[in-house]
Amino acid sequence: MKNLLKVLFSLLVGLIVVSPALAYPDVSSNHWAAKQIEILTEKGVIVGYPDGTFKPDDNVTRAEFASMAIKALGQEHTTVAQPVNFTDINPSFWAYDAIQKALYFDLVSCPPQGEPFRPDDTVTRAESISVAVNALTTEQISTFKAKEVLSKRFADVNEVPEWFIIPAGKAEILSMLVTIPSDKKDRIEADRPATRAEVSAILYDMMEQAKLNPNAKLAEAMRKKTGEGYVIENAVVQGSLGTIPAGAIVPVKLTNYISSQSSQAGEIYTAQAPENYITKDKFILVYKGANLKGQLLDVRNGKWFVRNGVLVLDNSLITTNNDQTVSFSGVGEIKKHRNWFMKFVRATLKGEKLEVAPEGTVYIKLLKPIKVDLTNGWIYE
Repeated sequence: MKNLLKVLFSLLVGLIVVSPALAYPDVSSNHWAAKQIEILTEKGVIVGYPDGTFKPDDNVTRAEFASMAIKALGQEHTTVAQPVNFTDINPSFWAYDAIQKALYFDLVSCPPQGEPFRPDDTVTRAESISVAVNALTTEQISTFKAKEVLSKRFADVNEVPEWFIIPAGKAEILSMLVTIPSDKKDRIEADRPATRAEVSAILYDMMEQAKLNPNAKLAEAMRKKTGEGYVIENAVVQGSLGTIPAGAIVPVKLTNYISSQSSQAGEIYTAQAPENYITKDKFILVYKGANLKGQLLDVRNGKWFVRNGVLVLDNSLITTNNDQTVSFSGVGEIKKHRNWFMKFVRATLKGEKLEVAPEGTVYIKLLKPIKVDLTNGWIYE
């Protein structure tokens, strides 16, 4: 009987799944922000420390918060054409791109050119909540209305900086003014550094609200892009994710000359997407002009009475419109289209020579599925 109980207990333990939030030893299941920490951890928006802890009461820097906010909004793969210059960060700074995107998407106000960003300063509750509100399309309210709304719940409205009154009022109306649960009357504590737990809750609220009412720039970035092009009939769309399945045939336009008579196996070729690759609903999977690269897998010259020429392409890489270079594995065998008589001649006499000049189109059969973010063309490996 004891052995049976041991077996049953072992099976029960094996079936228990520990949630990501509980994986942090310092975040209990009844922590007030456990749900938000769990979800943002799953999405890769926030991470724990090397020792496995989360440190929910630690602070967050302005640079860290910018990076987290952009990830929470799913915009880490967007590009910014005209970056803003700061005296205290340069393009090599680890969060430079995230900060530029936060500025572009109007999450933070753009300071005068050349002013410091203060990336290593701790982000305050006011700054983090205002970013969350700025990510949204909201109804305009007056300062009077904001103070009226805030005074119903908070005891320190008179201590709130003037610039934060309206964002705080909007956040309260949207139930986004995060506070740590307590028995006493809530306080906004606008200038207090935000903790990692508070930041998690703020970012979670922003992420959920932005799905419904993003600001204008985010709405455009989140929109699946459409256009004309080469239709991949069996492409699958799920939400903002498009999948080109293995076995799909796509055209590529060579940019260099290849020939069964002069090229060699292993020789590198380059090509481009001659038009957009699109779904049947016209969502763009790959943009026209994307660069492809591969090598000649098999080259055999045509010889009379011996064999027809052979050219087989082995595609390996694609560089997309957003300068992302990833695997794009496919093969293509070049064949000439012949009528029945020429097919008979080539089958009998052989000797066919194959060549493709620059601008010539060949077709590649994909060996692996390709998953694409339809809002920005980012390919997931």
